[in-house]
Amino acid sequence: MHQPEFGDRQAPEVGELTPPTRTLMGPGPSDVHPRVLRAMSTPLVGHLDPSFIEIMDETQELLRYTFRTDNQWTIPVSGTGSASMEAAIGNLVEPGDTMLVPTNGYFGGRMAEMARRAGGDVVEVDAPWGEPLDPVAVQAAFDEHQPDVFGFVHAETSTGVRQPDVPELTSIAHEHDAYVIADCVTSLGGVPLKVDEWDIDAAYSGPQKCLSCPPGASPLTLNDRAMDKVLSREEPARSWYLDLSLLEGYWGEERAYHHTAPITNVYALREALRLVAEKGIESRWARHRETAGALKAGVEAMELEMNADDEYWLPSLNAVRVPEGVDDGAVISDLLEGYDLEIASGLGALEGEIFRIGCMGHSARPENVSLLVSALGQTLAEYGADVAVGAGVEAAAERL
Repeated sequence: MHQPEFGDRQAPEVGELTPPTRTLMGPGPSDVHPRVLRAMSTPLVGHLDPSFIEIMDETQELLRYTFRTDNQWTIPVSGTGSASMEAAIGNLVEPGDTMLVPTNGYFGGRMAEMARRAGGDVVEVDAPWGEPLDPVAVQAAFDEHQPDVFGFVHAETSTGVRQPDVPELTSIAHEHDAYVIADCVTSLGGVPLKVDEWDIDAAYSGPQKCLSCPPGASPLTLNDRAMDKVLSREEPARSWYLDLSLLEGYWGEERAYHHTAPITNVYALREALRLVAEKGIESRWARHRETAGALKAGVEAMELEMNADDEYWLPSLNAVRVPEGVDDGAVISDLLEGYDLEIASGLGALEGEIFRIGCMGHSARPENVSLLVSALGQTLAEYGADVAVGAGVEAAAERL
């Protein structure tokens, strides 16, 4: 059969871009704020244009405010949250270093994988999925393994658990002269996070969750101690693109060319962070807690079970146990098709056992919570689950 030459090929017929309008209540992305969308339509300038350098400075200052830090080395990494994660781990973990990672969720496993690829040796501190790390267990792991770097997940997206006792964990690490890396992907801008006060050496996040910004420019902050380790490495980081000693030249005082930054994504992040600063970070934490509290009240009034205990509940990511006999995938599909409402299933050890329901950023609004409780309750009832839909709707409405 004759195969056409490249020049004989017809241009593909592709229509206009018309994705559906969804209500995003999954683990991310969240609904993007209209002001952020407008910022993305701002005309491009060059990545070394004096006007863009001013925007870079403003974005860094807004990130410091949101992270609650004075760290000079606070930047948006060009890439998704996994890029800022790999930048932190890949620069602080040198070949031969030992990194202590948690086993209580999916993203502790990703930390371990990145540490191994950086040439590090990985040891673990154990905790069940659905529970936070116990400082006693962390202390025992440090005494046994003497790790150089300790990573923990502040807000575990796979389990809906918030890690308490952060200052106690960082104190244990620093008593052993280790560096602390915090995964704040689902906490930055949504639940209390205080990098300086809690003595965290490096923290990374993503913009598409509590900041309600499209992925593409991901927050990262390192203190002087951590940056000194990066700049004194005996051999360069294995990733040229994410080598912070090179990125320092672009985001530091020199503004020397390293790569072409995702300019539109930086515009978007700057506007998202402006929204945080305008209302105040404490007010934003409170709004997430109150709105997600209404969601939680509605879910529990329907006699559904939260995966995390109240003490460790993560407002930005609500993990709800799937009722016995219900196909989680079918429920998720029906919500998407029937209500244009997105939630997600579990990951790893909790696959098929929980629904992951986000309440983040611009998605954390009363009308979205009302829709979610009503739609989830009705859909579960259609699949034979014994749920009190009316009680759930009423409980959520009372809180809202």
